[in-house]
Amino acid sequence: MITPAQTLTLLASIIFVAAAATLVWMALALVARIAPRASLAMAGANAAAAGSLTLHALRGVLPDTLTYWPGDVLAITSFALLGAAVPGITTRALNWKPGAAAVAAAALLLLALPYEGDLRWQARIVNGAGAALTLAAGVVAWRNLARSAGGRRTPAPLALPLFLIAALMAARGLETFVNPGRTPDLRVPSEFNIVFLWTALVLALLQNATLAFLVLMRLITRIERLLERDPLTDTLNRRAFDQALERAHAWLARGRGYALVMIDMDRFKQLNDTLGHAAGDAALRLMVKELQPCVREVDRFGRLGGEEFCVLLPDTDIAGAALVAERMRWLVNTAPLRWLEQDWSLSASFGIAEAERNDASGSAVLARADAALYRAKGQGRNVVQA
Repeated sequence: MITPAQTLTLLASIIFVAAAATLVWMALALVARIAPRASLAMAGANAAAAGSLTLHALRGVLPDTLTYWPGDVLAITSFALLGAAVPGITTRALNWKPGAAAVAAAALLLLALPYEGDLRWQARIVNGAGAALTLAAGVVAWRNLARSAGGRRTPAPLALPLFLIAALMAARGLETFVNPGRTPDLRVPSEFNIVFLWTALVLALLQNATLAFLVLMRLITRIERLLERDPLTDTLNRRAFDQALERAHAWLARGRGYALVMIDMDRFKQLNDTLGHAAGDAALRLMVKELQPCVREVDRFGRLGGEEFCVLLPDTDIAGAALVAERMRWLVNTAPLRWLEQDWSLSASFGIAEAERNDASGSAVLARADAALYRAKGQGRNVVQA
């Protein structure tokens, strides 16, 4: 036989889990500084859920004006904050406006309803809003995770807990039509409430664990990016570029060719000596910025050292590389560096080479591109040489 103590114990367990999760997310946001805005939103979602369930448990103990309407609004707020946090975790962009609009609309609607009788309409509004907000968060998470997979095995199923929570809230809303008058009160010792509370407890743990995993994965991705990126220009560092080159060369045997475009800023030492190293750094960043429109998503753009860069162009022959290099040359030449109220003309020399089947490694192709670059320098700079 189900007793009121069982439902209250489950309610207390969910409140404890939400309160503990609030502290964990606060620590991630304020101490570890991991996805701080999204982590704060998750902390708010758990705090709102804990507050809502606490007020629900205290109905009849505290005045009704402090438990019914505030508790329902807090419940919807928790789902809205969850919906805002999910995009922040997967794409770093918080999307709080739809949730805020849903909370405001639901709060006004609930305020217009009398909190007396069976409260079925209040329950339908709360559970319907919760289901809709969580379903929307699940769809956003699924799409963002699938997009971020980049063709690899998709992590999109990590959004599954959100869909399960949406289904749970929808089921509770439907129950108000089947058994009106009992479902709105979670303290009623019914089989449906026991199943609902157990499921909610499991999903609360699963949802927080899954989203925390995604936050940690984002941190790992950021660390990996720092390890393979040049800190000044945000291009690939030499080690990462060499790895990309060897991968491209491995595909050469399978019929997928590639070309290299070596880039060297002209008179870089003169610029440094005249304007200072800060100006030299600014010139390199400006050159990289000007070259970015020529770099496709499949290309790899790396800094080999000093003022020397290289772009790896998969599925490109020498003619295609020449077109890319010429456009790059023109872009750099038409973008002077503005430094200390004066313009400093920039230019770069380019050497290109296409991979051949008899090349033992990517280094051989790189050496040919480098030799072409030195010929370009010898021809007066600001030219493309193959």
